[in-house]
Amino acid sequence: MHVEPHLSERAYAFLADLVYRQSRIRLGPDRQTFVAGRLAARLRDIGCPTFEAYCSLLNSAASAEESERVIDLVSTNHTHFFREPDHFDFLAREVLPMARRRAAPAVRPVRVWCAAAASGEEAYSLAIILAESERSQPGTQWALEASDISRRMLDRCRSGIYEAERVQVPDPVWLARYFRRGFGDREGLYRIKPELRARLRVSAINLFQASYPLPLEQDVIFCRNVMIYFDEPSRQILIERLFDQLAPGGHLFVGHAESLLGLRHRFQQVRPAVYERPI
Repeated sequence: MHVEPHLSERAYAFLADLVYRQSRIRLGPDRQTFVAGRLAARLRDIGCPTFEAYCSLLNSAASAEESERVIDLVSTNHTHFFREPDHFDFLAREVLPMARRRAAPAVRPVRVWCAAAASGEEAYSLAIILAESERSQPGTQWALEASDISRRMLDRCRSGIYEAERVQVPDPVWLARYFRRGFGDREGLYRIKPELRARLRVSAINLFQASYPLPLEQDVIFCRNVMIYFDEPSRQILIERLFDQLAPGGHLFVGHAESLLGLRHRFQQVRPAVYERPI
């Protein structure tokens, strides 16, 4: 009978510290069983007999790629299409018209960054809103960036393939307009149409890396339901960086379970979980 390796307190403390230093994700004592479950298969795959031996490997000079794998495996990636739908309504109704007016004199596209894209549902929800905006205002140019720390999740984002029960969109017309239904061995799946997938630029970004490979003056940043995994000093650092990444008049969307309360910031709150960089 196969026996899973035991994750000792000492090994867990090492792993939690590594994850925090490299991603600012805070793993509390209640996550030890979760981490053991997420990493046990990795130990088997590389023939590592114990978590102590795995920690020694991670502590070695050639551990950068394996450290990235740890963060990938322990990060939380829960998302779905049009989550917190009032944000998308506000984006379409009020934010995008302002962004178009701001971008037009500079002869640049409206820039939107989905900063914690996970498997892509939120990013494609944004793409649909932007494509609909372009349909109603022909000539509107837009550029959408999708990023995440998890390369495993980003592979799923690039593929744009989702189980039918997960594809919930506010307007049934959008299902035919932007998705292809699978047949045969793809029955029960939908795939984002290639012309929409092509509009999404996907890249691996750690929100705490030295710089972002993105244009400055983003008009919209969605960074939702990710700050809940960071401690207050990390949230402080991140919120300052996101402010600098936005165009004056640009908007930051965070999750409804999140708040900038207690943080020093230069944003103006315009509605629940939506903040504007003043002009």
